[in-house]
Amino acid sequence: MEPEESAMFLYTSGSTGRPKGVVLSHYSHLWAISQRPRRPVPEGQRALVAAPLYHMNGLAMCQTTFSHGDTVVLLPQFTTKGYIAAAAKHRVAFLTSVPTMIAMLLREKELLASTDLSAVEAVRMGSAPITQSLVDQTRAAFPKALIGNGYGTTEAGPVVFGPHPGGLPTPDISTGYPSPAVQLRLVRDGHEVTDEGELQMKCGALMTHYHKLPAKTAEVMTPDGYYRTSDVFRRDANGFHYFVGRVDDMFVCGGENIYPGEVEKMLERHPGIDQAAVLPVPDELKGHKPVAFVVRTKGSDLDEQAVKTYALANAPPYQHPRRVFFVDEMPLAGTNKIDKRVLAKQIPPGALAE
Repeated sequence: MEPEESAMFLYTSGSTGRPKGVVLSHYSHLWAISQRPRRPVPEGQRALVAAPLYHMNGLAMCQTTFSHGDTVVLLPQFTTKGYIAAAAKHRVAFLTSVPTMIAMLLREKELLASTDLSAVEAVRMGSAPITQSLVDQTRAAFPKALIGNGYGTTEAGPVVFGPHPGGLPTPDISTGYPSPAVQLRLVRDGHEVTDEGELQMKCGALMTHYHKLPAKTAEVMTPDGYYRTSDVFRRDANGFHYFVGRVDDMFVCGGENIYPGEVEKMLERHPGIDQAAVLPVPDELKGHKPVAFVVRTKGSDLDEQAVKTYALANAPPYQHPRRVFFVDEMPLAGTNKIDKRVLAKQIPPGALAE
């Protein structure tokens, strides 16, 4: 096959609209594999993958693992008990996941305590933002493991960030320092900035086009060949990047921009909250107001007012959720991310009037 020939149509998850067929070339796959160096451990390590292979997270992990001469333990679907059992049975060294999966796994405290997971050497999360609380809990559960926070896109592959060239340690919730093989820039209001903006990138893994969608292809590609990710990132003084939220997810409340991911991170710092999901609800006066779905930590008796009080004390007032709905667990989409469309249907009519 010629490098530029189409190798795969990988469909986007459709979380912000109808799924689009991302056309990836043979070169894009081979380039991405070539840019992911192997950890200095003996061959034959086992990686646990419970993500669907139509999603870049699971697909890229399998390709990379096989290219390193290692083994994939592949689960047909994710369940917390099944995931833990497979990791123990197969002496898995490398856990791959999205943050929601690890958050759900960590709630199985009794099962974790009675299961031998001493073979785990690395836990890599990706495809969604993580919180410091989740990192701390993961580190406590897997004290010998390296905890990693990955970032990638269907359209431009899994290689974006890596270690700092000066050897500075990567902050826990950072996605890392830009890979030398990738060109990145942050853009806000049409201008390149150095602090916070939409991430645009150019690399060897870039898609050829969207299948039969020339207008959509032109919409996400800049005239100079950069892919507009629609992901907002913040860059610190050392060049490390932090995921802020999706341009598509951002909503306005009384003239203030709110990124749900930022509010969720704040709420999940509360010791009584395991997981939080924030959604906008239309409001005649403010435009939109945030509401939150919350999974309490085991044994917590946290109530709605306590959540609101905590938010008001730890974030700008406009970010506090006007309503809080408690759920036993978050619904998951096929990609194992929280399915906010399912949650939105659970918001009662006139919720803000109550």
